[in-house]
Amino acid sequence: MEHKHPITEANETSPFGSLTPEQFYARHSVSHASEYITSKQGLKLFTQWWTPNQTPIKGILCVVHGYTGESSWFVQLTSVHIAKHGFAVCAMDHMGHGFSEGLAAHLPDMNLVVDECILFFNKFRAGYALNLPAFLYAESLGGAIALLITLRRDGVVPVKPFDGVVLNGAMCGISDKFKPPWPLEHFLSIAAALVPTWCIVPTRGSIPLVSFKVEWKRKLALASPRRTLQRPRAATAQELLRVCREVQGSFNEVDVPFLIVHGGDDIVCDPACTAQLYERAASNDKTLRIYPGMWHQLIGEPDENVELVFSEVVKWLVTRADEAAAGPVVKDGDVADADGTEIK
Repeated sequence: MEHKHPITEANETSPFGSLTPEQFYARHSVSHASEYITSKQGLKLFTQWWTPNQTPIKGILCVVHGYTGESSWFVQLTSVHIAKHGFAVCAMDHMGHGFSEGLAAHLPDMNLVVDECILFFNKFRAGYALNLPAFLYAESLGGAIALLITLRRDGVVPVKPFDGVVLNGAMCGISDKFKPPWPLEHFLSIAAALVPTWCIVPTRGSIPLVSFKVEWKRKLALASPRRTLQRPRAATAQELLRVCREVQGSFNEVDVPFLIVHGGDDIVCDPACTAQLYERAASNDKTLRIYPGMWHQLIGEPDENVELVFSEVVKWLVTRADEAAAGPVVKDGDVADADGTEIK
């Protein structure tokens, strides 16, 4: 059964449109629950999950949101959309984001974020059958976090392997069109050491304004009471650049199956960097979709583009969940343009 992405029911003030959250979940035949967990730093972190009411669960999806994002706005709509296709979907708000505690949008050490994601995802997955396939879905900075999760080979927090990763506008490199102009980037380490929490790092535009193409969706992004519009903090900006370098240096170690969906006109996260990930990754099952003319937030596109992208995402997840249930299948990599035509 085909389902349209729930963004079609939202308006410029609420992701649920005219419905209450409870009415929204009932309309889409999903169950929703949430709880706070306590991080190793003593912060209360918000977590939530969605499960289908009328479709057997064929897989688990762990969702990782991006910088200044949250799990309860646009990401929730995508989570519900995928849950309706037979997935138990979970997500958490990173420290300083959404309903989680912490200094607003401050992520000075991404390893702490990776650890908390792994702990929560492991706990969520433990509530289901051991042989149920599990996937990561990540947007923007979440893409870098998801890759770091799959690359974690050792450490205090063990990682249960994932069966695949969907990278939506992944931050494998920050676009030169969005980076601060010189000389600040070159002096960022000094600023981060002296004034780590100061919001002093300029960018070439507000993230929502340059991410969402459709105006009413841009207004919806700005309507979230938990989204910060302040400039990036010095230590956070330095960490984002460091993480990009770390991920790029590990491209050839990526061996998990993955799907990349990325807007060709994304001026926040460079699509050329995800193309490099595709070329260098050791994965036997890898797919790259670059959509000409689309922006950073693919959910912020016109409806026809949203359906094009997310039908691709759902198809990829459902196919691999079904294959995992049937047994291992080795696939060749492929690259396609926005209409799905193979161009390898």
